[in-house]
Amino acid sequence: MLAAVKMTISVLKLRIAIAIAASAIAGIAASEGAMPPFWKTLALVIAVMGASGAAGAFNQYYERDIDRIMRRTRNRPFASGALPESAWWPVGFALLLAASLALATVAGGSLAAFFIFLGAFTYGIVYTVWLKRRTVWNIVVGGLAGSFAVLAGAAAIDPMPQVTPYILAIVLFLWTPPHFWSLAAARGDDYAVAGVPMLPIVVPEYAWKAAVLTHSLALALISLVPLAFGKGLFYGLGAGLGGGYLVYKSWQLYRNPTKKTAMANFVASLIQLPALVLGVSLDAAFGSLI
Repeated sequence: MLAAVKMTISVLKLRIAIAIAASAIAGIAASEGAMPPFWKTLALVIAVMGASGAAGAFNQYYERDIDRIMRRTRNRPFASGALPESAWWPVGFALLLAASLALATVAGGSLAAFFIFLGAFTYGIVYTVWLKRRTVWNIVVGGLAGSFAVLAGAAAIDPMPQVTPYILAIVLFLWTPPHFWSLAAARGDDYAVAGVPMLPIVVPEYAWKAAVLTHSLALALISLVPLAFGKGLFYGLGAGLGGGYLVYKSWQLYRNPTKKTAMANFVASLIQLPALVLGVSLDAAFGSLI
């Protein structure tokens, strides 16, 4: 039973799905308007996780050939053979996506469901099939998946565009490249052997480390812009501390580009995102009390 649970978590890439769902929660919390009933929020979060899981599972099935080559991924269920190849797997993933979009439509409306679809399509098709093996722009465009989750959460509150959710969508777009480039810098041999053109293995050192620092700095600065549009102390703490820590680690990586500092920057990105989500959520819940 435990093995089956672990396999499901791996196939659906639930850790990524949780991060995508957190992005949707940030979109909800950042929006101006009446909060939906709890069941609708929960249903939307489940829908986002389901759609992300479907895209992640398709990613693993499609990439099982290169996953076998990379040390980090060779034990994934499709790569290891724990799950046999079958044309029915993509059908099942498509059905999970369809069910998730139907739930999203009920919980958040058709626009929210459309944004969720765009996120899954971006990760599953645009990134996985079209870009990952062809261009260093792979993860840059792939970063849109998280951005669409923010917009889905905001659309569930109000279909009309609002400033802060769109700013957070830009932040998520900027977050993904340094997150994965740092991992690629730390595990570059894997990507090189698999023939995946991640930036740190195809451009000179000065170029990729400058790109990581530039993205992190832009992300941190842009994440502070909502303070000019009414966000308060809790948001400022989450955005400022999380973004500041990421910039600090990116600067260390720039000064001393080693596998250790690259992994430290990867971890810093994993701290920055929850800090931002927590800040915007606390601001929505308690900001009016300060």
